[in-house]
Amino acid sequence: MKWQKISGNSVLIPSHPIMVIHFLGGAFFGTAPDFTYRWLLEELGKSGCIVIATPFVNTLDHLAVARSVLNRFENILERLQTKSFLKQRYLPIYGMGHSMGCKLHLLIGSLFEVERAGNILISLNNYPVRRAIPFLEQIDIDNSLNLEFTPSPEETQILIAKNYKIRRNLLIKFKKDDIDETLTFNPVLQEKFSNMVALLLLSGNHLTPLGQELKWQTGDVFSPLDAVVQWIQCNSSSDLGKLKQEILHWLNPEQIFLKKTINLP
Repeated sequence: MKWQKISGNSVLIPSHPIMVIHFLGGAFFGTAPDFTYRWLLEELGKSGCIVIATPFVNTLDHLAVARSVLNRFENILERLQTKSFLKQRYLPIYGMGHSMGCKLHLLIGSLFEVERAGNILISLNNYPVRRAIPFLEQIDIDNSLNLEFTPSPEETQILIAKNYKIRRNLLIKFKKDDIDETLTFNPVLQEKFSNMVALLLLSGNHLTPLGQELKWQTGDVFSPLDAVVQWIQCNSSSDLGKLKQEILHWLNPEQIFLKKTINLP
């Protein structure tokens, strides 16, 4: 199973797919999701998920970004549905986002008519522009320019409270992550779909989803550096592995397919 570039997306297609995941990464890391989120996405692929990771460049107009990534996703989905392995089959579609990617999925689910079995929102970020963009507060910018994302954080929260349509949601917050707003949006979604929203608090930080399982070869003599690297790998791998485990547990494909009639090609 190798990454493919199709219609501006990075795509993983397992031999026996059971669902589709549309992945959107963070504001900067999302420009090359097949590289920055490689381990997590490939593990989902190994579990039977078609992974469609749509890269994007962040701008102040988040509505335009959301429309662009949705269009590219729907274009490739239409192309894949002509393939033999997807003909006459039902595959549930899930949105999955990290950081700003969560905001984009929330906007998509609020502004457009889309079919989603659910959304997975990891380290949700809806900060204003001066906090979301590193070092912007240290730059001498004329305050009269009134730079802000569209929609603004306040407008986004109102929009979601009124119009968000995706009923089943998994919200994930990491214990050492102080730059996400999962706990702000959890009550908003709980009020709309109280018995369909799950909140998980996991070990890790804002960068945990970007972790990679690196192979570190020790020398003939076990050095202090070897010990430090192994300690870091042990902790980061544990957090990343737990994240993958919880995502797959929530997706629970066995239960999904007990409830669906699938006509295999």
